[in-house]
Amino acid sequence: MFFDIREPTSAQPDAPTVLLSAGLGGAAGYWLPQLAALQARYRVVTYDQGGTGRNRNAPAEGHSIAAMADEVLTVLDATGTRACHFVGHALGGLAGLELALGRPDRVRSLTIVNGWAAAHAHTRRCFEMRLALLKHEGPAAYARAQPIFLFPADWLARNAERAAREEAHAITAFQGVETLQRRIAALLAFDASPRLAGLGVPTLVVAARDDVLVPSLMSEQLAAAIPGSRLHVAPWGAHAVNVTEPDAFNTLLLEFLDNHADRQARRTAHH
Repeated sequence: MFFDIREPTSAQPDAPTVLLSAGLGGAAGYWLPQLAALQARYRVVTYDQGGTGRNRNAPAEGHSIAAMADEVLTVLDATGTRACHFVGHALGGLAGLELALGRPDRVRSLTIVNGWAAAHAHTRRCFEMRLALLKHEGPAAYARAQPIFLFPADWLARNAERAAREEAHAITAFQGVETLQRRIAALLAFDASPRLAGLGVPTLVVAARDDVLVPSLMSEQLAAAIPGSRLHVAPWGAHAVNVTEPDAFNTLLLEFLDNHADRQARRTAHH
């Protein structure tokens, strides 16, 4: 397993654990803009999903979101975490959703960023085109196109040097054609729609209105189907809204986490 544990800088005893799960890129480093804010109060666990980052264990044929949820359980066990506040971006959010549906005892709260219950036709078209680009032009072209799906155009223009560095890293750390194909197949096959009414975990659903990969309508429908969930749709920020609008995202996330962590602490003290 390839995971990192960051203890809270406040040295708070028995601090709740927040587990962060990245999207299709899969690597723990995606969450860098959130680490300092979360670590002020929480124990933070990040990990590289199978076949990505430092974790070169490629997923098996027939890979699924259920297998990704099992991977999270392994991380929880390896880090001594009985239950976590799960925060997942896109694909990572699907793994968290599957985990919360199957093992709600291991999830204190669930935050899904630009996720879905079942893939939208537009999202399928985007992935089909990305896979075609990978097949016919190769990993470098795939990496070159990736920011178009992640970031607003004006953000990319202002952050051209950063985007170039990230593109170079994406090529160097490319997860492999077969791994990527299997991970995309898993997210497109996922459909939690029939089970959402039974989800009892406190849930925050976050979307960006200008996400060109996952229409914000999908988050709206997801939130509407989860009992008692909270929905926040940012007007700007695109698919990687936690990267492009980190301060606003961190404030929103901490407010949600603190609310539920405090509520659970009061409940525990009462009992």
